[in-house]
Order: sequence, then structure tokens, then C-alpha cells
Amino acid sequence: MPVVAAALAAVLLPWLWKALVHLVWRPYAVSRAFAAQGVNGPAYRFFVGNTGETGAMQAAASGESLDRGSHDTTTRVMPYVRAWTSLYGKVFLWWSGPRPVLNVGDYDMVKRILSDKSGLYVKPDPGPSIMAMLGNGLIFSEGDVWARHRRVVHPAFAMDKLKMMTGTFEASAREVIVGAWEARVEAAATTKEATVEVGEQFTELTADVISHTAFGSSYRQGKEVFMAQRELQFMAMASMNKVHVPGLEYVPTKNNVRRWQLQRKVRGTLMAIIEERMAAATEAKGYGTDLLGLMLESNNAGDGGRRVMSMDEIIDECKTFFFAGHDTTAHLLTWAMFLLATHPEWQQRLREEVLRECGGAGTPLHGDTLNKLKLVTMVLYETLRLYGAVNVMGRQATADVDLCGVKVPKGTMLSIPLVTLQRDEEVWGRDAGEFNPFRFKDGVGRAAGHPNALLAFSLGPRSCIGQNFAMLEGKTTLVLILRRFEFEVAPEYVHAPADFLTLQPQHGLPVVLKLL
Repeated sequence: MPVVAAALAAVLLPWLWKALVHLVWRPYAVSRAFAAQGVNGPAYRFFVGNTGETGAMQAAASGESLDRGSHDTTTRVMPYVRAWTSLYGKVFLWWSGPRPVLNVGDYDMVKRILSDKSGLYVKPDPGPSIMAMLGNGLIFSEGDVWARHRRVVHPAFAMDKLKMMTGTFEASAREVIVGAWEARVEAAATTKEATVEVGEQFTELTADVISHTAFGSSYRQGKEVFMAQRELQFMAMASMNKVHVPGLEYVPTKNNVRRWQLQRKVRGTLMAIIEERMAAATEAKGYGTDLLGLMLESNNAGDGGRRVMSMDEIIDECKTFFFAGHDTTAHLLTWAMFLLATHPEWQQRLREEVLRECGGAGTPLHGDTLNKLKLVTMVLYETLRLYGAVNVMGRQATADVDLCGVKVPKGTMLSIPLVTLQRDEEVWGRDAGEFNPFRFKDGVGRAAGHPNALLAFSLGPRSCIGQNFAMLEGKTTLVLILRRFEFEVAPEYVHAPADFLTLQPQHGLPVVLKLL
């Protein structure tokens, strides 16, 4: 027995010591180091950190709704950031379990982080659910892998290529949105108006658009990917704000088994599409002019015809631009509709611009014409500022760093709260909480007191590669709607923005439509 006890002690003591350092000593040391620099925050609680407080504040906020004239989504989606900023300032320390998180609410610090090219600030591990949904593509890859992927994917999103997709954007919007809405209004013989839940409609539209523009003739299989990714999104949301237990993702729980099934379905579907496209190319039919075809063509343009990315890497990039290409654009359109429906004077301004630059309902749209829509662009930018798809961006320090005078220990999580930065009155002015598209009249770079303060597409080398795609699709859809409909928010609408990985109306957005 003494031998067994000694053996157990030899195994357990080092493990217990590491756990003690990780769960007790390091949080104490990190808190003291930040406090010595004037950076404070809520006290660390053993193992759980501040997850109890964040969860309680989030739960309390979820039962409240906002006035329709209020655009302060912070109180609902990140109430703890609002509470702790008022107590500790824009830069404070809090704890996600035993991990230190530095809230970076200072624009100079944010610019330093996002502009870094040396690998000091990398994206943290998003967890198995989000990785299953998005893959290790441009969003999460780092270093040489990211640079290699960017070289392959970038040509597919060149503006000249995107302008050629305007016809696809228009055809999908006419079928999924305009045609369906016209039928609903005309069916209301007496009132000549109809109430439509536009959030669901825009999700259907953007899934249709990305299915066609990404996979061309294989768009029906693309819709299968969409359905699987939607389920993975709900699973990822359910896992948020929970303390991560290492190794739990490998245990065959009900959720894990379902996640593995969905992963296999997505991978199998995408692999079938890609292999079919590659087989067609060998028969001299080409890769196609959709996003997948352009990416495959670029991928085979390495030295000596060598492929730059493997099959798994191509699949991950397909996951990335498929999800990002429909989810974020759907919510941009949803919130733009809300803002235009609650600001009829702006709705009319845009309609006049659209009819002047693009002509009436029967006139086909062209990419060059859409780029002339200055007011529409301003409204979309203001929508992204107030109701951007992402509320927070995360990075992790890979070494001890000096961040604008604050010494940050290696391993510290850096949380960039877009939801408060985009409403910072010191940067955006006293009307930061109001809908005022005119702030963008001189372009994005001059809209605020800090250059390039709009962070909806991030900035620096990791800025969103699909931002022109999203803006072009958004403009196309709004043009078609404004030429045919007048709209207002339905009386039953409850203004309750919620974080479902992306910012969405918790109870949908019912809108009353009238034909012009």
C-alpha cells in the first residue's frame, strides 16, 4: 500500500500543483500586476471567474426591451461591459473562468492590436462548436496558413468579379423578396397592405444568394450546407458563457454526437461539390465563374501548377464564406429595414436617390450604378455602426506585450467591445447614440474623431475580405425594395436586439408593406 500511495502521490501532486498555479496563484498575480498599472475590475472567483455575474446580468437584460427610438444595444447584449465600464473605465480586467480578459475600450489600443503583423495578438480558440460551423478558414487561421489562404481567396472577391454577380443578386431578390411581398400585398384586397416578418425572409434570400454565387449550379446542395450550419450556430450559441472543461468536446454526449453528425454532413456535401467541379475542369470545362470556381482556379495557380491549399482547407474556406456570406448580410438588411421604417424621412430620401440613379422598377441594375448611391451607402454604414453583426472581437496575447503603456501578460484575452466603441461620444460626437447617416457624407475615414473608427468589417491586415460582397448585395436588395414598397414597423414589434453569435431581433421584425 505505501508503494501505491507513493505512486499516486507522484502522479497527483504535480497535477495538483499545476491546477493550484492556474486557478489560484496566476489570477492573483495577474490581478496585482494590472492593479499596479491602474487597471482594475471585478474580483476573481475561484474557477468560475466572473461568469456568474455576466450570466446574471445577461439573464436580467434579456427580459427587458428597448424603446424603438433607442439604439443602445449594449444594455441588452453586453450589460456587464456597460456596468463595469461605469465603475472601472474603458480599460478593465475581468475573468472568464480562470482566464484573464482585458476589456479594450480605447481606440488607440484597438488600432494597435488590429494593425499588428508580428503575431503578438492572435485569435483565440473559438471552441469546437464554432470551429465546426466556420472551419479553420480566413477567420481563425493565423500566420503563414492565413497568408496562404488569403492569396488564394482574395481574387474571388475582387470588385470587378463582384460586379458581374449583380445580376445574380437581383434575380434572387426579385424571386425571394419582391415577388413574394407583392403577392402578399395584392392578396390583401381591402387594405392593400401586408405584414411580413422580414428577418426570416432576408435569411432565406441571403442563403439563396450565397448558394448561387458560391456554388453556381450546385446551389441546392449549398442549401443543405446552410441548414446544417444553422443548427451548428444554435449549438454554438448554447455553449457561450459556459466555463470550458478541457477534453469535454471529445466525450460522446448527445450534443457532441449531433455536432459530429453535422460536421460530417457539411464536409461530405462540400467535398462532393468540389470534386465534381475539379472533374469538370479536367475535361476542359473550366472551374466556373462562381466563388468556388474562382477560388479553385487561384488554388491551382501555384508554382508548377501545384495546389496551394489542400481539400480540407478548401472545405474550411467554403464553410467560412458560406456562413459569413449569408448570416451577416441578412442581419444588415434586417436592421437597415428597421432604421428606414422608423425614419420615414430617410426612407424617402433613399427612394428619390434610387429612382434618380437606377430608374424605375423595370430597369436592370448594374454594379457601376449601385456605386453611385451615396445616401444608400451612408445608411448601410450607419446601420453597421449601430447594429453591426458582431458585438465583440477577441484576441490573445502570445507574449508579454506593452499595449499603449499597459503591460499585458502572455495568454491574456483581449476583448474589443465594438458595441461600446461604436457609440463612444468622445469619438463619434454627442449624437453617437442617434441614427445620423450624414456623419458618413465624407466617407468612412472621416466619419468620426478617430480615423477609420467604423470597425464593423474590422481593420488592418485581417479586415473582412467579403465587405464589398456584403455592401453590393445590400444595395441591390434595398434598391429593389425601395422602388416597389413603402414600409413601417408593425405595431406588435418589440425592440429587443439579441446576440445569437450575430446581432438579431429577438422577436423578429414584422414590417407593414404597401405597394407604391
